[in-house]
Amino acid sequence: MNYLAHIALAGDNPEFQVGGLLGDFVRGPLVGQFSPAIEAGIVAHRKLDAHVDQQPEIKAFLQRFSSPMRRYAGIVADVYYDHLLAAEWHRYYQQPLESFCQDFYLTLGQHSGNLPAGAQLFLQRAPQIGWLQSYAQAEHLPMILQRIGERFRRPVALQDALPIIDQSKSAIALEFHQLYPRLQSFVQRSLSGFELH
Repeated sequence: MNYLAHIALAGDNPEFQVGGLLGDFVRGPLVGQFSPAIEAGIVAHRKLDAHVDQQPEIKAFLQRFSSPMRRYAGIVADVYYDHLLAAEWHRYYQQPLESFCQDFYLTLGQHSGNLPAGAQLFLQRAPQIGWLQSYAQAEHLPMILQRIGERFRRPVALQDALPIIDQSKSAIALEFHQLYPRLQSFVQRSLSGFELH
């Protein structure tokens, strides 16, 4: 799961959502540098990542790729799953995607003084370019994947995975929509024991 899914899966609590994003930017033990609710969101993000790796749908996604692209197929899955979520957002949420994203950008901005550098950069850029919303348009995927691939020490043309995805587009969409409701239940259980202070 990528940024959008992690934020959405965190539920309605704004601080859980912030933690859902920060799970991609915060490493190591949590020692009270964030509010308890944000840290709960980070923990839920980490649990979700480990859980997703074990699901048959993600394993089926990875099997569609041969070496060397298979090594990076998990990253491609994260991005493509965010696309599938954004493109059919209405299947899971009543609030429109645009409104949800704008609300989240405002929420994240309220925590700007305590964000790690990567999340600060996200906050600066995301509202300007409609980062999260852009996943809904398939035509944005090549550029998104290219930019991610350029961050590696040795750049990888991740966008070259898209023709392979196109060959199994319907099956991948079906798998995603089988998986996502289970992930909603998983994260709800992960966060259900947390009491707001």
